[in-house]
Amino acid sequence: MKPVKLLCACLLLPTAFFALTETGLILLAALGHLNTAVSFVAGALVYMGIHYGYYNFSRPYVFMHEMTHAVAALLCGCRIKDVSVREDSGYVKMDRCNAFVVLAPYFIPGYVILTVSAYVIGDLFADLTPYRQVFLFLVGFFTTFHFVQTFKTLFEADQPDLKLAGGKLFSVVMIVLCNLMVLALLVKGLFPETVSLSRAVERVFWGTVNVWRILVNYIIDHIVNAG
Repeated sequence: MKPVKLLCACLLLPTAFFALTETGLILLAALGHLNTAVSFVAGALVYMGIHYGYYNFSRPYVFMHEMTHAVAALLCGCRIKDVSVREDSGYVKMDRCNAFVVLAPYFIPGYVILTVSAYVIGDLFADLTPYRQVFLFLVGFFTTFHFVQTFKTLFEADQPDLKLAGGKLFSVVMIVLCNLMVLALLVKGLFPETVSLSRAVERVFWGTVNVWRILVNYIIDHIVNAG
């Protein structure tokens, strides 16, 4: 199974590159409307200041990391045997797992989902429009929390999750792609008037196709010329 996942990861490398480019353009488009994005950016900056200056939010991250493992496992029909959350580490014991269960915490921003859910549900019972800037601030705060903590977890320690999911290359490519998709969807939801996901998806698709078309043609020409 791992050779298949390795092949998938290699095939998706151009997709990850073009997805990164398009997500960057989406973010620039959103940030271009500074009057709308200012609260989101403020939340991101406040998180960065606290994280690198006072408190690294290790325990809240470990808690959400393990809870996301557990929820993903339950959604896949796995049975949870034990859950442990400590200051800098934790684990979830289950009867079985798959790549989605293993990698879910690395691309599902749990606190962002909770914040959005609270706002949407609360808005059903009362008009929360006056609090939209507070909501955007919290989303910016927790989005930055997710990406900073994910990057830290992946690159500051040797994560057994990556090997368990199918190898480091496969895991990293999938984490990057899924995070880019989540970020693009989040920005689209927050700033719908500035983002066109359909165009972005189309450019990513055709960019990937063209890269592989060029590579395949090069390989065929090389084989023909060598023969």
